[in-house]
Amino acid sequence: MPKRNLLLLCLMTAIGLVSWLARDRSQHGRRFGEVMAAIERLYLEPVDEASLFRAAMTGVFSKLDEHSAFIDGEQRQALEAALNQEFGGVGLELAIDARDGTLTVESPVVGSPAWRVGIAVGDKIIAIDGATTRGMKVGDAVALLRGPVGRGVTLEIAGEAGSHEVSLVRETVRTESVLGDRRLSDGSWDWFIEGESGIAFIRLTGFGERTLKDLDGSLEAIQASQSTRGIILDLRGNPGGLLSVAIDVCDRFLDDGIIVSTRGRAPVSSQQKGVAAVELLNTRRATQGVACAGVPMAVLIDGLTASAGEIVAACLQDNHRAHVVGSRSFGKGTVQSILPLLDGESLLKLTTSEYLRPSSANIHRAAADADDAVWGVSPDRGHEITPTAETLGGVMAWRKARDVVLKSGDSDAMPVASQTAAQLPRSIDPVLAKAIEAILDHNGVSD
Repeated sequence: MPKRNLLLLCLMTAIGLVSWLARDRSQHGRRFGEVMAAIERLYLEPVDEASLFRAAMTGVFSKLDEHSAFIDGEQRQALEAALNQEFGGVGLELAIDARDGTLTVESPVVGSPAWRVGIAVGDKIIAIDGATTRGMKVGDAVALLRGPVGRGVTLEIAGEAGSHEVSLVRETVRTESVLGDRRLSDGSWDWFIEGESGIAFIRLTGFGERTLKDLDGSLEAIQASQSTRGIILDLRGNPGGLLSVAIDVCDRFLDDGIIVSTRGRAPVSSQQKGVAAVELLNTRRATQGVACAGVPMAVLIDGLTASAGEIVAACLQDNHRAHVVGSRSFGKGTVQSILPLLDGESLLKLTTSEYLRPSSANIHRAAADADDAVWGVSPDRGHEITPTAETLGGVMAWRKARDVVLKSGDSDAMPVASQTAAQLPRSIDPVLAKAIEAILDHNGVSD
């Protein structure tokens, strides 16, 4: 998160907390303090204050929606790493090999310390700083590998050439949220679908601090091609991220029109006691300038496309900029604000507004909403497709093999994926195939 934004949020939170304490000094705030003090002084068994406070926060947030939370410790680190798209570590994606239970490298992050020393797909991590990984969970291994930038870590690796030790120094590892069709040998992406002349493919896995910059890089490469016939934007499995980034992504593909409207409460100071909260509607519109003007687009969605992903899909659909292909999205239409607390260690994630698509239709699915209610984003008529679980499993295994740079012999580490790696995207991924057909139909091309 940019330091300017973080400072502003800290200031806003400080002001809010001071106002709350001033208001509640003789009410709920004082009562809460009295309860905590009484437990500390009189309860039969000693109680850890931090644990008691977390339990209190659990109770408070149980009265709010499921997307609001009190966040600290490892949860805070994970949230910040996801939004900032970086962390201190060596750059390894790990899994437990189902065949022998060993900690196995799924992929080194391109450009990371692990990548540079040649750690490869399928390598086994036998020990971390001398501690065996036998029986270790992936999360525990990740916690050992991540840490302050500049500190070293020693791994014992078992690969094709036998077991050996590798000493690495943790660096700032940047994660990707903008992916193409397949990795090239140098770790970069091929932005055009293999076997489909001139059809570009961009996968957005989230909306973080670096997403827009990486998207601009992909669009520059695509626009440099003189034969681009279409762009497919894949939002399947995208859980969301930063609202501002989703708005900017939409703006890249629109020259005019509404992107999204958010509706929230007016400040408490402007409300009369006993009067319902005033709603504030903020509408964001596209600015002039558009990437790949006139190039037909398709957007892929599924039941895991949520929040900011739904904003992009709904915007491009309502503005008639793209065909929407796949299955109905998740239906999360609320916006959470991240508020740092004065202790410097904790965050509040609070639902502060909801958003509406350009057509003003609702996106959020309430707990009581049935399938026939208005929520989420649905594919265009004739573009609905929901693959079977078996098909999706095959697509995921095949895609995993295309997302890494395999060295000779690595196909043995991914036996399922290697069986289909030679097949073209259209023959493996039925949702992508339908989107390709939509692009070709738009161009009047017979297949």
